[in-house]
Amino acid sequence: MSIRPASILLLALLLPLPRGVAAIVTAQDPEPTPSTTGAEVVEAPRPRLLVFSRTEGFRHGSIPAGVECMRSIGGELGYEVIATEDPGVFDPETLAGIDVVVFMNTTGDVLDPAHEAAFEAWFRRGGGWLGVHAAADTEYDWPFYEELVGAYFKSHPAIQEAVVVVEDREHPATRMLPGLWRRQDEWYTYRMNPRPHVTVLARVDESTYIGGGMQGDHPIAWCHEIDRGRSLYTGGGHTNESFSEPAFRAHLAGAVRWLDRASDDPPKPRGEDPGGAGDAGPAEPDPGDPDTPAGPASDSKSPPSGQ
Repeated sequence: MSIRPASILLLALLLPLPRGVAAIVTAQDPEPTPSTTGAEVVEAPRPRLLVFSRTEGFRHGSIPAGVECMRSIGGELGYEVIATEDPGVFDPETLAGIDVVVFMNTTGDVLDPAHEAAFEAWFRRGGGWLGVHAAADTEYDWPFYEELVGAYFKSHPAIQEAVVVVEDREHPATRMLPGLWRRQDEWYTYRMNPRPHVTVLARVDESTYIGGGMQGDHPIAWCHEIDRGRSLYTGGGHTNESFSEPAFRAHLAGAVRWLDRASDDPPKPRGEDPGGAGDAGPAEPDPGDPDTPAGPASDSKSPPSGQ
């Protein structure tokens, strides 16, 4: 007697299936289940870096390279970067969403009194400010800015190579740098020595270039705090090449991280030799050695002079 296929199918439907088979059948097409409870996942806003490059005096040709450098550094550090020359951003509402402000080769009187007041209030409440090179050639008639920047520009010799002596080997803005950092830039002389009022991070050795004017003690990068705000100034950044130099970029990145209290572990230079223009050589003393003098201090201001 032959059994038709239809009969086999009927028997399969009527007979009880083993427990394991039933589990396989019911697990073939599971019902979709929601992956969340319905609440939206909201990402935390990124910190914001404001790069301000307005000029009312001399305008540096390296400003576009400097702005692009800060865009790149900000992106690497997770910041939303806003680059502008509009002083209108210095209002309380806009500044409330800013973590660090960079004055990128600004010159002259770049803010009006209302914007000055908003910026000062923001800074004193815990803002971070980074001044690059000609930021020292800015806002000569604003007493708070004089305290903020630490020293005003006086003069400079021709662009040339010099040795920068890193004095603070632990600070996030300088601890990735070689103790003797040989590089080329335009070396500002300042109207006063800021050393009595700030923490000097690095000085330029006036014996290694022509035209130094600070009696042998020549700070070139420094930082300090005013109320709850943090300020850091670096004298480098006149040339386009500065902003593609791995060591200088790492210096700026470490400065941003310190200003925003983000980390005490700064990034290291990538690519080329972090010394930039080469090693200073083993015969020179290491300024990190406690037996090596840091240079004479000055407690007197140079007479102000015009430019």
